Amino acid sequence: MMHNTVGWHIELEFEEDDQHTRAAALVRLADGSEVRAQGHATRNQVDSNQPRVGEEIAGARALNELAMRLLTKAHEEIDADSGRISHPIHA
Repeated sequence: MMHNTVGWHIELEFEEDDQHTRAAALVRLADGSEVRAQGHATRNQVDSNQPRVGEEIAGARALNELAMRLLTKAHEEIDADSGRISHPIHA
């Protein structure tokens, strides 16, 4: 049995100021399509300014949204291919 190796390239970019961090996630799939998602984090004024923590939270939220969008895309492709409505795919 032969196995194919496929790779995905995921990019995360961050924009931040003193209180907000925004993350943009992008995955390029093997078929050339792209799926994008965003996440954000807000620092409470009483917390110390730790940009790395804001990036981790915003990045995790963007990746979580990216995962949900990929599940939705797969679900829609299953339905389109099978011609019926299937059960939702959950993470």
